Amino acid sequence: MTTAYVALGANLGDPGATVRAALTALAALPDSRVVRASSLYRTAPVGLADQPDFINAVAELATGLEPPALLTALLAIEQDFGRRRAGRNGPRTLDLDLLLYGDREIHLPGLSVPHPRMHLRAFVLLPLAEIAPALAIPGRGTLAAWLPAVAGQGIERL
Repeated sequence: MTTAYVALGANLGDPGATVRAALTALAALPDSRVVRASSLYRTAPVGLADQPDFINAVAELATGLEPPALLTALLAIEQDFGRRRAGRNGPRTLDLDLLLYGDREIHLPGLSVPHPRMHLRAFVLLPLAEIAPALAIPGRGTLAAWLPAVAGQGIERL
């Protein structure tokens, strides 16, 4: 089993209920279990500002799925929740991002791990710090070292 971290976010419909239901869907993945999940956080949108706030969380998984299979499973969960990809940083029913997969650095078409912008996003780092404060981000250093860089981003723990 490998430890993987997944970011969850939604801002359409009832995003809090969606994120909680998505955690249940993650727990049902084959050869995987949710070890822990962060609190829910409310965050302002990044990029396209004219949309509702997001509800975000991070989950720690223990998984036997290889990274491409895990990504495929995450995309299937997004589709089950009505996700339609209509542009970058736009509103969404559910967004699941594979942040980390063990200590591996992975560069495949459609899959980059660590997630290439995770160290720049408070909505990823703060929930991640809640459940794994001593974590190291492969190729980037410690999670704690990146927290000051996102201190000014609007985020509220619910």
